[in-house]
Amino acid sequence: EIGVRLVGSEMCIRDSIKTAVSEAVTNAAVHAYRDTIGDVTLHMKLYSNREVTVTVRDGGCGITDIARAMEPLFTTDPDNERSGMGFAIMESFMDNLSVKSQPGRGTKVVMTKRLSPVLNGKKS
Repeated sequence: EIGVRLVGSEMCIRDSIKTAVSEAVTNAAVHAYRDTIGDVTLHMKLYSNREVTVTVRDGGCGITDIARAMEPLFTTDPDNERSGMGFAIMESFMDNLSVKSQPGRGTKVVMTKRLSPVLNGKKS
C-alpha cells in the first residue's frame, strides 16, 4: 500500500490515486464493453524517484474523439445517470494523464503521480 501523505487540500495522495484508478477502471468497464465482455488490465509501477505510474487498458470499442470525451460533463450514456466527470477527476487528482485510443481496438489510460519525498527515513 502507498503510504499516507496529506497535500495542501488535506486529501491524501493515496486516496487521490485510488479515486483516479477507480474512475479509469469504471470508464473501461462501463463504456468499453457496452454489449460484450472483455478484459480490463491494470498495471502499476513505483519508480525510485517516487513517481507512480498507473496504466489501465481495455480492448473495447475505443474512443472516436478523445478531446471531446475528456471535456467535463460530456457523456455517451446520459440515460444511465453518467456524469461525464471521469477524465476530469483523473486529470485533477493525478500529475499527468495520457489517453490513447483506437475505435474498435480499445483505450489506454496512463496516469502518473509524484509521491512526497522521504528524507533520512522520515516523510517530508
